[in-house]
Amino acid sequence: MAWLRANWFLVLAHTGALLPLVVLVWDVARGNLSVNPIQDITFRTGKFALLMLMLSLACTPVNTVTGFRPALRMRKWFGLYAFLYAALHFLVFSVLDFGLDLGLIQREIVEKRYILAGLAALLILLPLAITSTRGWQRRLGRTWKRLHRFAYLAGALVILHYVWLVKADVREPLLWGGALAVLLILRIPRARTFFVNLRRRLSASKATTPALQ
Repeated sequence: MAWLRANWFLVLAHTGALLPLVVLVWDVARGNLSVNPIQDITFRTGKFALLMLMLSLACTPVNTVTGFRPALRMRKWFGLYAFLYAALHFLVFSVLDFGLDLGLIQREIVEKRYILAGLAALLILLPLAITSTRGWQRRLGRTWKRLHRFAYLAGALVILHYVWLVKADVREPLLWGGALAVLLILRIPRARTFFVNLRRRLSASKATTPALQ
């Protein structure tokens, strides 16, 4: 129980990240998908990949604004879950949709720009997933941080993939784009310093309030 109290956020976050996959597998096994099951699986895995990537990018800003340090421990894991769902998304497209016909897949990638944007995002996430371990972090040194900043480019490409896919009603992908823009702003040194100082002032104010009463 003591371990669970200390690690409740990690347990909750891992459970929440894996739950969509469990539900998807259950729906596949039970035949609870839509009339177009491949499209349903493709849409779900793509949406979960975007969600996990945004959660990964949000971990550092959440810690900056709120001081909630457990969020930092999930930054790598959310990134790995994003890669997992993105890889499943691509596998559904290449295996279930096109039967691993490399000629057809190549033609689709060339002809449809939204597929090209999504594939570019997946190719960015691949080395980030491979180098997510502490061993790679030690080997790469300062380069590791520069490399993993490409996660923001992957996020932008995924949103572009979403915009080009839906074509007409782009409200939802633009909302994701707005969220990404906010996360990028919170990475700016001045913005980060402002929120850290604001959090410290609020903490100090709360600490001194009882004494004033």
